Amino acid sequence: MQVLLIGVGKLRERFWREAVAEYAKRLSAYIRLELAEVADEPLPASLSAAQAEQVLSKEAERVERLLRARDGLVVLDRQGRAWSSVEWSQQFAKLQAAGFGRVVLVIGGSLGLHDRLLQRAVLRWSLGPCTFPHALARVVVLEQVYRACRLLAGEPYHL
Repeated sequence: MQVLLIGVGKLRERFWREAVAEYAKRLSAYIRLELAEVADEPLPASLSAAQAEQVLSKEAERVERLLRARDGLVVLDRQGRAWSSVEWSQQFAKLQAAGFGRVVLVIGGSLGLHDRLLQRAVLRWSLGPCTFPHALARVVVLEQVYRACRLLAGEPYHL
């Protein structure tokens, strides 16, 4: 299965890049993983609703350039569904069986994701009620995909 993880914004710190690289290496035994970053928009100190909409739209345009018609889009969304690791592995198995060309996971910028990406998504995934830095969210998402792959392969993984 082919999986693309798109992150809005750049991973600046080496330790986040190393953590992402470690999970990418581990996942290579199970899936074909591609990682992509799109630029985030600078945010003014005080942000009007119209400016927020413009930021979200510009970031969405960058994400949409990487999408294909047959993609199964999974967006990280605080209003989305929070699953246990086992439940997420079941969702991941359904995505694999659904016949998508690839599964695309999208982690938005500071303001989240534009409504048109949320509407296009086949799943909206929440990592729970806590707020995470976007770099950490990328690592957590990759770890959960790795855990799902191991669970689906019948391999031991601490639950």
